[in-house]
Amino acid sequence: MTERIDAQLAFLIEADKLKSTLRATTLCCGTRRENSGEHSWHIALYAMVMAEHATRPVNIDRVIKMLLIHDIVEIDAGDNPIHGDHDPAEMEAIEQAAAERIFGLLPSDQAAAFRALWDEFEAAQTDDAIFAKSIDRVQPVISNLETDGGTWPEYNVTQAQLHSRVGIKVQRGAPAIWNALKSRIDAWFLQNP
Repeated sequence: MTERIDAQLAFLIEADKLKSTLRATTLCCGTRRENSGEHSWHIALYAMVMAEHATRPVNIDRVIKMLLIHDIVEIDAGDNPIHGDHDPAEMEAIEQAAAERIFGLLPSDQAAAFRALWDEFEAAQTDDAIFAKSIDRVQPVISNLETDGGTWPEYNVTQAQLHSRVGIKVQRGAPAIWNALKSRIDAWFLQNP
């Protein structure tokens, strides 16, 4: 039993590094960039609150679990903003290796379960994963809207890019949420051509 607990603690101690992994997105108050630990907690809360808006019924416990671990690979890979300039194939390889290493710290049964959940989130084919991906995309939009565009000007984000990189994914799992945000997004881009 001690060996199992030691492995679980090793994983949890490693996961603490998410608190030191800064993201491109700022807090809604605009005072600083959020870290990946804060992001994971916040979108899990988003999912709890917004689950009724999922396109199809979801198992919210599974969605929350996905969201709590979805960015754990950022410990090794760092944050790669959706509007940033990076090679997606290279990042996928780095994230796959990170998932193998980090989940591999756990006892084998938990490692397999966590990895399967992470892979499901990444594939975004199940109702739970589709909704989780949608919610993951919503939170940065809210932060940017709350901070007068936040990082959109920094990354030269266009309205078309926001729709193709974010809107389509949100619409797939939670169209009502995207529709509710669209007028605010349209107004911001109208004022900031």
